[in-house]
Amino acid sequence: METGTRLSGKVAIVTGGASGIGAETARAFAGHGATVVVCDVNAALGQAVVEEIGGNGGEAIFRPLEVTGEDQWAALVAETEGSYGKLDVLTNIAGISGRDPQQNIQTGLTAGGLLEDQTLAQWHRVMEVNATGTFLGTKSAIASMRRAGGGSIINISSICGIIGSYANAAYHASKGAVRIFSKAAAIQYAPDGIRVNSIHPGFVTTPMTEPGHANPAVAKQRIAATPLGRYGVPRDIAMGCLYLASDEAAWITGSELVIDGGVTAS
Repeated sequence: METGTRLSGKVAIVTGGASGIGAETARAFAGHGATVVVCDVNAALGQAVVEEIGGNGGEAIFRPLEVTGEDQWAALVAETEGSYGKLDVLTNIAGISGRDPQQNIQTGLTAGGLLEDQTLAQWHRVMEVNATGTFLGTKSAIASMRRAGGGSIINISSICGIIGSYANAAYHASKGAVRIFSKAAAIQYAPDGIRVNSIHPGFVTTPMTEPGHANPAVAKQRIAATPLGRYGVPRDIAMGCLYLASDEAAWITGSELVIDGGVTAS
């Protein structure tokens, strides 16, 4: 675990913290001095991340969280502030692609199917987790961060929140919502010293994307679209989260940090 002092004394909540980008962000935050509340629906993996952080000298606890539950969010923030006196950083990372969770290898070029094949229930679920979950987390953190004198909220969107692609319309719509929502929140809460920014990863290998990358046709297409010629790894995105969480980013709000190996530049 990389160590430093960029977040010394800060208290951070990281959703989706059991694996992938969330787990790597939790490690990075703890390694730089933050107390981290790791949240996820997967308690076993989340607790394993916390134990790893503790074994490396960091401070972290695990709390189960379904990001679509408003009462769960309220209880989480209240407990965090009650235990540690404040909340400085919220990183909304939890998200879903819309792919069938039983699918180990993606069968087509898109994770969630063509628009005409998506059901209303599938649409609602993707929007609820990716967009509504981000709204609820942000809403729940505002009062605590105001009492702390400010804070940093980092919302994970996607390059698919900026540009379109072949399909998976529900995922794209949800990530586009996160992008514009973040800008609106940034403007509303700038007077309180609360910064809100979005991060837009490209093709990163995580448990969520591995079924797609296991399909040779998908893999070929995605690598060909990435000028730097490789998939991203969770650390690539975690380092962006670390920067936006730190005081080094004190004059950054309402911005889009694109970390995509050059996809959107080509």
